[in-house]
Amino acid sequence: MQHIGLIVYPGFQVLGLSMCATFELANNAMPEPVYSLALLSEHGGMVQTSAGFAVQTTAFGQRSFDTLLVMGDNVIRPVSVGMVEYLRHASQHARRLGSICTGAIALAEAGLLDGRRATTHWCHAASLARAYPSIKVEEDRIFINDGNIWTAAGMSACIDLALALVEMDLGAEVARRVARQLVVYHRRAGGQSQFSVMLELQPRTDRIQAALTYAKQNLKSELSVEALANAANLSPRQFSRVFSAETGQSPAKAIERLRVESARLMMESGRHSIDVVATETGFGDRERMRRAFIRAFGQPPQVIQRANRS
Repeated sequence: MQHIGLIVYPGFQVLGLSMCATFELANNAMPEPVYSLALLSEHGGMVQTSAGFAVQTTAFGQRSFDTLLVMGDNVIRPVSVGMVEYLRHASQHARRLGSICTGAIALAEAGLLDGRRATTHWCHAASLARAYPSIKVEEDRIFINDGNIWTAAGMSACIDLALALVEMDLGAEVARRVARQLVVYHRRAGGQSQFSVMLELQPRTDRIQAALTYAKQNLKSELSVEALANAANLSPRQFSRVFSAETGQSPAKAIERLRVESARLMMESGRHSIDVVATETGFGDRERMRRAFIRAFGQPPQVIQRANRS
């Protein structure tokens, strides 16, 4: 039996508790239960969630856990001395430790992320990097595994992390069965972007949305302003003006971002060479794609591809 401790504190983000369903369904998929779950807090008793209701917890103690996961919060709060001491002590015995969202702050305070790659919710990543310069913060990742330390982005990324842990323990097929039961995509790759360009642009009118949809479906094409304007049923001049007003960027910049996002998703699948990815996403050649990746991510596609493989 693997004992998993979920560490909570007053005001923790309630969505983190959804991880419990992942481990519960993994137990149901096996002949005998594999996981036992415990909610832990520094002092035990009832602990209030971000939603306002409280949950019953057990105080930190001498009990050993195979896996300890620190829940996140909607804001960054000071980490108690008791939490830091508990994590430092537990790190000597637990097989793996992890965090969701701002829970990474607790691991950082305990010194467990020094010299490691880590992530957190995208809106708190810059703060984590400034406060702990020894951590290699990668702000646009769903989760990262560095040694026995796992860190995840915020909100629904906790399910991705839990599925990754189940896959490590019980295999890919069990993880897929659990994902189907949860009615979620089977474990987004850890290197996948925390947010989508299509969602971020959020045009206000159907015409500009139609142009973006056309672009996404025809990335391999040239995608000139004239072609996009035709999809939006606007003149090229009108289209450029309306597109910039609604999305805050030029059509050319938005198309490049769509191509970069699609290229990275293809590389995450691990089935395509960089040359094939460049062709299929409309970059035409690897050098043009390399320059776009450096503009978007600060590193060439080969680096991201190696990280995904590792």
